Amino acid sequence: MQDPVLLQESIIRTLKEVYDPEIPVDIYELGLIYHIEVNPAGEVRIVMTLTSAFCPAAQHLPDQVKTAVQAIPGVKQVEVEVTFDPPWDMSRMSENARIQLGLL
Repeated sequence: MQDPVLLQESIIRTLKEVYDPEIPVDIYELGLIYHIEVNPAGEVRIVMTLTSAFCPAAQHLPDQVKTAVQAIPGVKQVEVEVTFDPPWDMSRMSENARIQLGLL
């Protein structure tokens, strides 16, 4: 049994190492991760979006997320759901991401 809180912290650290190929900011700071659910059995459900439904990374980014999270010790299963509701917009980015992109 895993502590879901500690596992979620590890997942967030890992997601901060996954980058949108067109934007030099990690997907977590970019605001592409809407929800992370972790249970004590090590099962993880991630709800994420893309900057656009026509994003060239649409087929690859969710697979990258799944692969990265599956590699975390204690994670037994990963489900990644892509949604466009609500659609992503720049207001979802962290202050750090805005600084990195020169928007602040």
